[in-house]
Amino acid sequence: MKTKELVIMALFAAIGAALHSIIPPFLGGMKPDMMLIMMFMGILLFPRVQNVLVIGIVTGIISALTTAFPAGQIPNIIDKPVSAFLFFSLFLLFRKSRKTGAAAVLTVIGTILSGIVFLSSALLIVGLPGGFAALFAAVVLPAAVLNTISMIIIYPIVQTILRRSSFMEAAK
Repeated sequence: MKTKELVIMALFAAIGAALHSIIPPFLGGMKPDMMLIMMFMGILLFPRVQNVLVIGIVTGIISALTTAFPAGQIPNIIDKPVSAFLFFSLFLLFRKSRKTGAAAVLTVIGTILSGIVFLSSALLIVGLPGGFAALFAAVVLPAAVLNTISMIIIYPIVQTILRRSSFMEAAK
C-alpha cells in the first residue's frame, strides 16, 4: 500500500464525511449516503484488496459516527466494508473500462447493493423505522440517482486532477 494512495483515500474519506454530515436526514432518519461515492472513487482509482479493505473500514466508522439513523452505527460498520468488496467485485468484471459511463453504472449498482446491505443489517439488528420497501424506494433509489449524477460530475474532474498532479502514477 503506497503512501500516496493512502493520502488520496484519506482525502476522499474526509470529503465523504463532510458531505455525509451536511445532507439532511428524511424518512425515519435515513439519508442519501454521499460517503459512498467517495468510497467508490477510491476503489475505482486504487483497485487493490488492501485499499478496498482500508477505505471500507474507514468509511464505515465515519458513517457510523455521523449517522442520523436510529441505532445505525452497527449497520453502517457492517455495510461499508461489505459494500466496498461488492463494488470491487463488480469493478473487476468491468476492469477494462475506466470511463465515466462505467463508473456511473457501477455507482448505481453499488449504491443499491449498499442500501440493501444497510437496510437488511438494520432490520436484523435494530429494526427499521418503516417498511423495507418504503425505505428502499424513498431513500435508496433516490440516493442511487444522486450518487450516480455526482459520480458523473466528480469522477472526470478527479481523473484530470490526478493526471495533472504528481499523484498521476498513484492513480494508474
